[in-house]
Amino acid sequence: MFFFVGLRKFYPPDYMERKHSLVYLLTLLAIAFWGISYVWMKVVFEYYNPITTMFMRLSLSSIFLFAYLRITANNEKIHKEDYLSFVILSFFSPFCYFLGESFGLSLVSPTIAAVIIATIPVFTPLLGYFAFREKLTALNIVGFIVSFMGVSVMVLDFEFRFSASPLGILLLFFAVFSALVNIVVLKKLTLKYSSTRIIQVQNLLGALFFLPLFLVFDFKSFVSVQPTWELIFALLKLSVFASSMAFIFFTYAIRNIGIAKTSVFGNLIPVFTAVFSFFLIQEQIDLSKILGIIIVISGLMLSQRSKQLSPKV
Repeated sequence: MFFFVGLRKFYPPDYMERKHSLVYLLTLLAIAFWGISYVWMKVVFEYYNPITTMFMRLSLSSIFLFAYLRITANNEKIHKEDYLSFVILSFFSPFCYFLGESFGLSLVSPTIAAVIIATIPVFTPLLGYFAFREKLTALNIVGFIVSFMGVSVMVLDFEFRFSASPLGILLLFFAVFSALVNIVVLKKLTLKYSSTRIIQVQNLLGALFFLPLFLVFDFKSFVSVQPTWELIFALLKLSVFASSMAFIFFTYAIRNIGIAKTSVFGNLIPVFTAVFSFFLIQEQIDLSKILGIIIVISGLMLSQRSKQLSPKV
């Protein structure tokens, strides 16, 4: 009570309302950046292979975040006992995650990729049950089934044959698996370090993981490419907005409105991707994709609803 009285004394009456609006605006910006990142990656893939794309994206992002931490005077140091945890964390995400996502995206449309990646919140309760013995509700299971039905509608035709690359779908679900392993390791580190520091270290180590692959498989093709402004801008947008600012905005939202309310916004990623893909790269959004998006988001909303209700059980 005294805290809010103090706020009224030192801030304008509409300060908290404006701050609340800013939080939601930044959250939507983060989701929009992640949604459009699939389109930006498609642009970069016209010039570079996925390994080069991820090496450049993570390197530029880690440099940007390092500068951001210096400007904000964040001098957190990583303790020796956490070195191994950070290595494991970075191996699964971003290294394994982006291998699956990038190569998967090179084989399927941005919309399908975004919808499959958006199933991560559906699998999270299952992970919590097996890894942390957290309670698994009926709505968790229903949301899991409904979301898989939505993905099936998008990737199978009416004769139940794959309309999208089976390998691409498998690689994208490998990215989902890597993200889930990342959550297990990340849970411990978030108690000791800021999210920005964790992301910066993750991206730096991830770039180092990609470096040998880049030198062995992609370096010759990399030096043979004549960079264009389209390529440079796409890489910068991926690095600054999708791999850096989006995480900063999302973390800010979590601190102000909580995990449950913030994570619901993640359901909009496939919608943003579909809209951006339609207008920017003229991807055809047919009825099956629209129906699949609606079903997947319904499953995701059920999962989020179960998380909000679980404390009352």
